Amino acid sequence: MKNIPELFANMVFSDALMRERLPKDVYKALKKTMSQGTHLELDVANVVANAMKAWAVEKGATHFTHWFQPMTGITAEKHDSFISPTGDGHVIMEFSGKELVRGEPDASSFPSGGLRATFEARGYTVWDTTSYAFIKDGTLCIPTAFCSYSGEALDKKTPLLRSMEALDNQARRILRLFGNERVSRVTATVGPEQEYFLIDKDMFLKRPDLVYTGRTLFGARPPKGQELDDHYFGSLKPRVSAFMKDLEEELWRLGVYAKTKHNEVAPAQHELAPIFTTTNIATDHNQLTMELMKSVANRHGMACLLHEKPFAGVNGSGKHNNWSMSTDKGGNLLEPGETPFENAQFLLFLVAVIKAVDDYQDLLRVSAASAGNDHRLGANEAPPAIVSMFLGDELTEILEALEAGTDYQNNEKNQMEIGVTVLPHFPKDTTDRNRTSPFAFTGNKFEFRMLGSAFSIAGPNIVLNTAVAESLRRFADELEGAKDFTSALAGLVRQTFSAHKRIVFNGNNYAAEWVAEAGRRGLSNLKTTVDALPEFISKKSIDLFTKHNVFSEAEIHSRYEILFEGYCKALHIEALTMVDLVRGEIIPACIGYQSEVAGLLKKKTACGEYSVSLEEHLLGQISKLSSCLLKKLNILEDTLLETKEEREILAQAQYYRDSIYSAMSELRLIVDELETLVARKHWPLPRYAELLYSVI
Repeated sequence: MKNIPELFANMVFSDALMRERLPKDVYKALKKTMSQGTHLELDVANVVANAMKAWAVEKGATHFTHWFQPMTGITAEKHDSFISPTGDGHVIMEFSGKELVRGEPDASSFPSGGLRATFEARGYTVWDTTSYAFIKDGTLCIPTAFCSYSGEALDKKTPLLRSMEALDNQARRILRLFGNERVSRVTATVGPEQEYFLIDKDMFLKRPDLVYTGRTLFGARPPKGQELDDHYFGSLKPRVSAFMKDLEEELWRLGVYAKTKHNEVAPAQHELAPIFTTTNIATDHNQLTMELMKSVANRHGMACLLHEKPFAGVNGSGKHNNWSMSTDKGGNLLEPGETPFENAQFLLFLVAVIKAVDDYQDLLRVSAASAGNDHRLGANEAPPAIVSMFLGDELTEILEALEAGTDYQNNEKNQMEIGVTVLPHFPKDTTDRNRTSPFAFTGNKFEFRMLGSAFSIAGPNIVLNTAVAESLRRFADELEGAKDFTSALAGLVRQTFSAHKRIVFNGNNYAAEWVAEAGRRGLSNLKTTVDALPEFISKKSIDLFTKHNVFSEAEIHSRYEILFEGYCKALHIEALTMVDLVRGEIIPACIGYQSEVAGLLKKKTACGEYSVSLEEHLLGQISKLSSCLLKKLNILEDTLLETKEEREILAQAQYYRDSIYSAMSELRLIVDELETLVARKHWPLPRYAELLYSVI
């Protein structure tokens, strides 16, 4: 049995290690840089680098890398060894402060959305002192930001750090108004729940669509899917359990707070949830989690699927972003307490979030937009594309009483009574849970449920942090000049809820009635990525981000281009994969089976067996579908040829959505129908039943 406290973070150059291995003055200087953002002097960096290198070499590391998060959505690394020649044909292991603080990867081959020309190759990685270095695969990994030669952010970490600073600045202004002078930092905290599928690796390799695109482009519904709800929270299969144990151990070594694991609703679907930590570190940890899920699954003879909708007809995979705000003194600013109706500070921060979500609902939708997530939103337990908030009955009633100027009557029983005397009584939470809500209050945090499973959580949290910072800025501006703070505070809470309560919906977000009601309330319904992304470059969006120095206008437009380019490329690869599969696998399978059936029919006819209606009927069905298959394939190929026409990026994306995806959907219908008719020995692809139940 492993000693988990000793195992935990033993591959991380943690605060405890820094305190142990660094001189006191160097440690204090580094901590000041980490907590206050002061400049890190080179002599301090040299001492830190030497201590970090010595520790890494003791752990078996031979190389170091600046580990960064470009706008590909995944991480990037360039490895350099510690060796340095001595002049006598030997080497020593060296690592300087300059190498620690700054790296220089090629910036021309990463997405830049026009910020960098191809010939402008220089880019810089800069050590993020707030995220601890770690060792992975024998390499010391230093978390870094990534910027261009001219200073624009080329990554997801830099704007995330900027948004955290914006939230910190405005939240502390509010706390000062409540007389709280002790808090020196407010941090956005996140616990991202990660959903994923596990299938047998051999089955995975037999599905080129899974290999190339992450999802099945064809596949008829299996006889049994998730109808019986027998997989959810069910006992773990031995192979899955062994995978989860190894994954947890690897994550714990890297300081990731992996806490909860269980089966999800769909067959072969699972979830891992960590304990909360600061948004910056949580983002780094989630990127590591996704990477390790794939590598550990591979070691266990499985493939981990992180696509939002790898299988049609069953649940897709999301990433639930549990977001809150905490102080450096340990307080949670979204903790209602036992009497939330008397907790003025909580209520002010609560209505700040309500205002932020209502004001910037379109940006929140943008933060969850992708080609993969378009398949998931609004289906099989994923929230719809309409952004709304769930507060629960108690908080809603409190705010409604404040709005009306009446006393709040708490008639709820605080103790949970189940009706069985031997079971213990326990206090009820402030709210129930609403699994259909995109943005739900769940006790002392908000759960943003729209994110896709393959997403970096940086984007959604950049939007959340900045939008809430803007609400708090407006509140602070108003309250700082108030003559009577108490009266102004009460009026502000009341007016804010009254102005933004349209965003609050505690009912069933799947109901058709809600779509109509949301329209009457004036809420946005941006159904697809193509509908949503233009909101990113609206004047309102640009004003928000530039005001808080989170993005420059150029950085916003670059990301707009990158997101649309990614959308178009994803659909283009899927369409080409479809064409390749149909021409190389599906058509030959249909021809082979038709030939077999036709041969049998010919034999029976030659023998005078006239009872051949089965063969004739089957041959007629397959022949008719095969003709239709060729027609739909030609349409898709012709439609793809037209993508070469010059189009503005929005028009190009609209073409992919309206024409390419439509042609792909029509082709899939034919192939899925053929799958139900063609004999198993002829069908070239593992079927859904084989894939979903491949891990036993």
